[in-house]
This record gives sequence, C-alpha cells and structure tokens, in this order.
Amino acid sequence: MRLLLVADTHVPRRAREMPRQVWDEVESADLVVHAGDWVVPELLDELEARSRLLLAVHGNNDGAELRRRLPEVATAVVGGVRLGVVHETGPRQRREQRMRAAYPDLDLLVFGHSHIPWDTEVDGLRLLNPGSPTDRRRQPHCTYLTCSVTEGRVDDVTLHRLPPRT
Repeated sequence: MRLLLVADTHVPRRAREMPRQVWDEVESADLVVHAGDWVVPELLDELEARSRLLLAVHGNNDGAELRRRLPEVATAVVGGVRLGVVHETGPRQRREQRMRAAYPDLDLLVFGHSHIPWDTEVDGLRLLNPGSPTDRRRQPHCTYLTCSVTEGRVDDVTLHRLPPRT
C-alpha cells in the first residue's frame, strides 16, 4: 500500500493552493495522511474528494470547523502496520522516548508542527514528519514524504523536495 504523508499545508495563508506535484501524489496514493494545520476546511473537502482514503488530524492553527471534523489523534491498521497521526509531539529532545511511552501500541507515528522533516526509530516505533509542502520556514525546501506499508513493514520512505514556487 502506497502512502502520501503531508502536514502543515497552511492553505491559503502560506500558499494559495497545494503544489501540483502533491496533487499528483494524492491521486496515486492508496492512503493520504495529513498531520494537521490545514487552516481552512475547503482543503479538507478537496483532499477528501480526491483521495482514495484519508487519515487526518487537526493542528494548532485549525479553527472550530476543522476541530469538529477531525480528531486530535487518529489511528488505523494499514498493511499490517499500526499507524497513528498527531500534529504536535513537543520538543525534539527525547521525542522518541516520549512518543514510545505515549503510543505503546503503534508501529508508525506521523506528526507535523515543526515543518522539519524527521525520520527516526526507537523500540519498534518509527516517527515520520513530512515537513511542509507549502511553507519551508528555515528548511532549504518545501517537502512531503511517501512510503509503502506491507506485511507489517514500513518501506521505501522517500523525502520529496519541491521546487521553489514561482
């Protein structure tokens, strides 16, 4: 199963729309995972319409309607992988240990908030942050992640760098 991981889209504050490359990935993904900070519900509507499956949470920049429609934490079993999604995980120091303790039953935790790509593993928990496809902040590129999950394994984790917006 092919997954697309995004977070911190901040549409339309940081970008008027999602980059075309990300929409192409949406259409080819079996599951789209969004780790919060949508800003407006219209992007959620469009992603729901264009995704085969969507697993998503709200973030700290999301208003009442997005918080009503999306949970703070979402979980699913996908390809035998126990997957969780959350927006914030706190400071980077000891993140892996805190998240392992907070989510003892997960194999993979996707998170956002920092806009900084992240890929680590501790005691059987893989932590992935796709960065942001629209707001690079202090990073050199806007980014997103793809991966595959099969038979309880997370494989082919790829960080995609987007070209600068024109």
